[in-house]
Amino acid sequence: MKVAIIHDWLVSQRGGENVLDAICELFPRAELFTLVYVPGQVSSNILRLKRHTSILQKLPGSAQRYRHFLPLMPWAIERFDMRKFDLILSSSHCVAKGVLKRPDAFHMSYVHAPMRYMWDRFDEYFAPGRYSALTCFAARQFRGYLQNWDRKSAARVDHFLANSKFIAERVDQYYGRKAQVVYPFCETGQFARARQPGRNYLMVTALVPYKRVDLAVEAFNRMGKPLLIVGDGPDRDRLHKLAGKTIDFLGALKGSTIADLYSKCRALVFPGVEDFGIVPIEAMAAGAPVLAFGKGGVLETVTSETGLFFDDNSVEGLIAAVENFETKTFDEQACRRRGREFTRERFQGEYLVQLKSHAPSRILSSLETADIALPPA
Repeated sequence: MKVAIIHDWLVSQRGGENVLDAICELFPRAELFTLVYVPGQVSSNILRLKRHTSILQKLPGSAQRYRHFLPLMPWAIERFDMRKFDLILSSSHCVAKGVLKRPDAFHMSYVHAPMRYMWDRFDEYFAPGRYSALTCFAARQFRGYLQNWDRKSAARVDHFLANSKFIAERVDQYYGRKAQVVYPFCETGQFARARQPGRNYLMVTALVPYKRVDLAVEAFNRMGKPLLIVGDGPDRDRLHKLAGKTIDFLGALKGSTIADLYSKCRALVFPGVEDFGIVPIEAMAAGAPVLAFGKGGVLETVTSETGLFFDDNSVEGLIAAVENFETKTFDEQACRRRGREFTRERFQGEYLVQLKSHAPSRILSSLETADIALPPA
């Protein structure tokens, strides 16, 4: 049995790559295909597999400018030779689900989001000032082609999984296909330290427009309340200029440092619309409540016991939400229990259930014991 795992690109270890890591752990003899790989950025489970990269890897500046090659990505993903593979497992937020396969092979695709750059997030990704005028013009010119390819290539997938009901609705809307929801996970054991909440609110986020960090900065400027922001990104300089004396940017942090900030924050602030959102899970696992805009995947994870939603995604709306939040009390243990529901073992178990429920019996019967490393019971 030959198993292939496909992921769009490997340039960092974030939520999508953590899901990929868990899939790679389940299939230790699989071969891994990705458009672009940057050494030193991903986990040992991913690195253990035999790896194939695309022709885009050879283009100058691919490690930093891979997104600029978006119009070439459908062509590049279709150049991978999948003829020897019986089982194909894609982890897709861009083009990975469009890989070509033999007619008798089975392809299960885990969708983090349909090609968000070209669908509902187009105006956010290509907002004025984020890219050059030439890049924005090119994006508009190629948008129709990429949407058409994205829609048509969905027919190559035999079974879709989605990381949330929110994304399952997008899969139905854009591809006309049904997707089963298998929620991602966080490594909950990292967040077990004692909680000592202080005055600081916290954001852990990429500094990009759709995360709405600017909204939080302006709201906390007006309130004069302390806000710590963990993360980096192309919006960094603009946001620094907006920030007043109560806003601190801590840069990109990892591991125990972020866990310590979760344990000491008053609450996590989450004003963007996320496909799923690992950060609120981490905060809750650490016992911290979440103050979130009430749209997207966060509606499926945060509950009335573990946080507060606001519907007016404006500076005034966030200020009102913070004032409302400070009149309420949230139980630390309720937060921890909710966060700990989203475990790696649960994800892997549900992922395998979906595979065994939808793959043809001839595929399943060909899987050898060594092909799958079963998760702990």
